[in-house]
Amino acid sequence: MHRWTDPAETPPGLRPCVATFGNFDGVHLGHRAVLARLVAEATERGLPSVAVTFDPHPAAIFHPDTLELISPGRLRDDLLATTGIDGLLVLDFTEEFAQQTAEEFIVHTFVETLGAQVIVVGEDARGFGRGYTGDVSTLAALGAEHGFDVVVLDDLGNGERWSSSAVRRHLAAGEIAEASAVLGRPHRMTGTVVHGAHRGRELGYPTANLSPDSLGLVPADGVYAGWLTRVSKADDDPERTLPAAISVGTNPTFDGTVRTVEAYVLDRTDLDLYDEEVTVEFVHRIRPTLRFDSIEELLEAMAGDIDTCRQVLASIVPS
Repeated sequence: MHRWTDPAETPPGLRPCVATFGNFDGVHLGHRAVLARLVAEATERGLPSVAVTFDPHPAAIFHPDTLELISPGRLRDDLLATTGIDGLLVLDFTEEFAQQTAEEFIVHTFVETLGAQVIVVGEDARGFGRGYTGDVSTLAALGAEHGFDVVVLDDLGNGERWSSSAVRRHLAAGEIAEASAVLGRPHRMTGTVVHGAHRGRELGYPTANLSPDSLGLVPADGVYAGWLTRVSKADDDPERTLPAAISVGTNPTFDGTVRTVEAYVLDRTDLDLYDEEVTVEFVHRIRPTLRFDSIEELLEAMAGDIDTCRQVLASIVPS
């Protein structure tokens, strides 16, 4: 997948094309259905497939304190790269950019820049352009005027509509299975391993603490079974993806106040992961965060958590 940010630098080989656009936060199954149709339409017409997205997310400009992103920035782009699209145009979203009318946005980006012959969207495509006035009917009218087709997919879901808001709601409640069902994969975070209080090592369970600026929405406090992936390792390296117990919370037994995400690689005390970039994937919530009255009670609970993680992960292949 070719990624670029300046419309003026659009590769000639990626225009004309079949295109789509959206925020794609989480790249959930609804997004993937649209992107799969995008790729299919492009293949049928012998054209490249291009997705257009924005950085930062529009909510970061207009509602910076109201929305936590599931998969911001590079994490989102890496997920989009797995969908088979040929190109990803990431537009700089500013207050000035947002002043474009729906027609100006579509004509400048898709007609003039990309030479789009088809635009593929979900039926919930709405709220684009100044005043959030653009919708599917706007696209259809502009397509008739400017000579591109519009393909609209029905809302999709399996009992629950596939949406980013549904994923956020499930993660906030610690409902990892439900979030995974909408995402079509385990939820993940990516960040650099930093030094913590070293209590895990002192207790015999050394943990990899993710830096506070890690990418990805932090789920509800609790203990999770999951995977830790060492980004720098080759895909076929047996040391790349390892089973882990992941803790999210403030360590209330030690009167902690800072919320952290830390992962203990099962049965490994020999790893030095400091300064490495890692990805953690949340597969199953074991329990909520609890405050224990003694270190002995904490150690007993941790041993049980790790046994449960082993059982959960034993029959699961990492994504």
